[in-house]
Amino acid sequence: MNYLRIPRLALCVAPLFAASVPLHAQSPGAGFPSKPVRIIVPWPAGGGTDFAARVIAQKMSERTGQSFIVDNRAGAAGNIGAEAVAKAAPDGYTMLLAITSVSINPALVARMPFDIVKDFAPVTLVARAPMVLAVHPVLPASNARAN
Repeated sequence: MNYLRIPRLALCVAPLFAASVPLHAQSPGAGFPSKPVRIIVPWPAGGGTDFAARVIAQKMSERTGQSFIVDNRAGAAGNIGAEAVAKAAPDGYTMLLAITSVSINPALVARMPFDIVKDFAPVTLVARAPMVLAVHPVLPASNARAN
């Protein structure tokens, strides 16, 4: 059986990116936002990231009185949406709600259309989601050690 081997660089970069979130947190400028804000989700509508973005958009709209629009840009393991944010004006009116794949992709893709470290400033951790390993119920495995 072939296992996906995540390069050591990805294992080092992802935690460092996540750990730097508090370092980049700042108070918004006076009068922000003065126009609608786009939250780009690099996944299709209906998934967990999309749901989180819609909850955040609604709460931010209520809190600020300004529209927050969820814009799903799916494809290329999150790179299409991330690239759209990287190329947007650096004015805070286009945000990216991403999951770990966006920080791991640079280690897996030879030519990235953006630099995850230079083109983005993390704002906050939005959610933590568990991952589950599952098998067909006819297998006698009940834990990871079962053969």
